[in-house]
Order: sequence, then C-alpha cells, then structure tokens
Amino acid sequence: MNQEKKQTFAADTSGRSASDWARALLVLLIGLTIAHLGVTLFLLSEMGTDTFTVFIQGLARTFGLTVGTMHVIILVILMILMLIFTKGYIKPGSVVCAFCGGPIIDLFTWMFGSYINAGSAMMIRILSMLAGCIILALGMSVVINSNAGTGPNDLVAIILSDKLPSVEFRWVRVFCDIFFVALGWVLGGTVGAGTLVAVFLTGPLVQFWLPKSKKVVQKVVR
Repeated sequence: MNQEKKQTFAADTSGRSASDWARALLVLLIGLTIAHLGVTLFLLSEMGTDTFTVFIQGLARTFGLTVGTMHVIILVILMILMLIFTKGYIKPGSVVCAFCGGPIIDLFTWMFGSYINAGSAMMIRILSMLAGCIILALGMSVVINSNAGTGPNDLVAIILSDKLPSVEFRWVRVFCDIFFVALGWVLGGTVGAGTLVAVFLTGPLVQFWLPKSKKVVQKVVR
C-alpha cells in the first residue's frame, strides 16, 4: 500500500480552537475557489458536464425539477445520511461547500464566459476542459486536506475510500464517477467527451495532488 492511500480522511477536530477553525475554513474557501475555477473552465468548454451533474440532470428530468433545486435536495439528503451513518466527515465546511459553489461558478463564468464558449476554437475548448480537470483536482485536494469539511458529493468517494483500505482512493473515485454518470445517463442526463475525460482523470489527479497540497496546508492548519 502506498503512502497516499494510508491517509485516513475522517478525523476528530473537536480539539480545534476558534482560531484553528478560522484558518481551516479560510484554507477550505481557497481550495473551494480553486476547485470551482476548474469546474467553470470545464463547463465553459461545453464538451460535457461533470460526472455528478450528469446524475443531477437525470434526476431533475425524471422528477420535473430544475437542476439547481435537485442539486440542493440531493446534497441535503447526502448530508443527513452521512450524519446518521458516519462519524467525522460532515463538518462546518461541508455546508460551505454545498451552498457556496454556485456563486463562485457564476463569478468565474462572468469573468471568462466571453473568452471561452461553444464558439471558441476547438483547441481552446479542449485546453480549457483539460485545465479544468487539473485545477479542479488541485482545489479538491486543498479542501480535503483542510479537514474542515468536504462537499457531500465528494464525500461519497472519501468515505468509501476509508471503508475500503485495500483500494486506492483514485480507483474508488473513478468507480463513483462511473456510477454517477451511468445512472445519470439512464435517467436522461447529458454525457459528452469531457464527461468521460473527467471520469478517468479526476480521481487519479486528486490522489496526485493530495500529498503535495497537504504539505502546504499543514503549515497553516492544525
């Protein structure tokens, strides 16, 4: 088992002081901003939605709700289930991740939408999609290492990774992404070339960034 997989994501943070939590949440917000810059670049390329959004799209079309409404409903359900059946995963930052991602994406879309869109050259769209995956994974690793909470949808892979110690995080994440895409596609979600790239790149890239960002985060967060 390599060093990366030995990391256990659940942790007791009850001993943190108010200043410790302030630093941890600041780091989380930085990571969340980085991650959603990646999400925005990915979405602006218009080469497919991210894996979890395919799932949400499918559910929204099945139940006749908007994607935004269904997204909030599913995140709340996931948080409730994780609070009931797991310990050490849902933290204050989980709520921040659940409700702050949308406004951050809107801000970056306003900033870059006129430069990267469906009318851009294909090379620009491909580079935007690939850069989005890399930046998203970096931001996710910062959020995870802040130990202040992670988005409920990302926690699915994190919890399973802890429960399956013989399987590396990257492969757990790939499996979860395949599951979300397959179920979302069956329910009517939209799958594109970028979606398939995200399935097989996100997990390995997050695992690549985890030990690297951890060294930096630990200098700020206790």
